[in-house]
Amino acid sequence: MSEKDSKLAAEKLQSGKSHAAEAASELRAAAEAKLQDLRDTLGERADHYRERAGQIWSDTAGRARTLTEDGEDYIRENPLQAVGIALAVGFVLGVILRR
Repeated sequence: MSEKDSKLAAEKLQSGKSHAAEAASELRAAAEAKLQDLRDTLGERADHYRERAGQIWSDTAGRARTLTEDGEDYIRENPLQAVGIALAVGFVLGVILRR
């Protein structure tokens, strides 16, 4: 192999290395951009689901308070029926749990 061929091969090798390094750099930049887009999208979705969960929790807590208040009102208005119902439920649970 002549010196001219060696130089040409070395230049091609160097050109190939620089091309590969440039391609790797571009790939890294594209991957980082895609990762940032993914993070942004996931962050938006997480915020949306967090907000929705807060709304559901608030609605559920309001319903629970309403049921509690309604139950307390019923017990105040019908104390004998409330005691009778409690005894019946206790009896049924006792029979079921004994088995």
